[in-house]
Amino acid sequence: MPDHPFCMSLQMQRKFFNTATACFRPQDAGFTPKPEMFTVAAQIAHTAATVDWFISGAFSPTGFDMDFPTHEAAARAVTSLVEARKRLDASYDAAIARLERTSMADLHVPIAPGPIMGGVPRIAIIEAMGDHAAHHRGALGVYARLIGLVPAMPYA
Repeated sequence: MPDHPFCMSLQMQRKFFNTATACFRPQDAGFTPKPEMFTVAAQIAHTAATVDWFISGAFSPTGFDMDFPTHEAAARAVTSLVEARKRLDASYDAAIARLERTSMADLHVPIAPGPIMGGVPRIAIIEAMGDHAAHHRGALGVYARLIGLVPAMPYA
């Protein structure tokens, strides 16, 4: 685990997410409580893409990409649990690598003006990423219960 405290935070976010969602089997990838909602695989793919989105937006001179219909379509296109989990790991690996090579001074540079976190220090994305991952981890806990699975305690 990297020594950088913010990298450790991302490692823990990933661990909690993976622990809480480990109960899903490959055949559960397409489950959704209602047709308009994300499937299990899409929830995980969306969580992965949002890790990338936070890193990209925080360091972009123009801020965050607000093309949410395109982001949603990309998440919905993922139908494999294996693929979704690979994306999650790759996203966290890339975010950790980015933080490892970023100075503390650079992490305190304000995010570009805009409707999402505009003007706050870049480092604020770490907490926002954790909140977002926890939101989807919780939703997937409900999904698991709906199909008779028992999600593990994320912090164990």
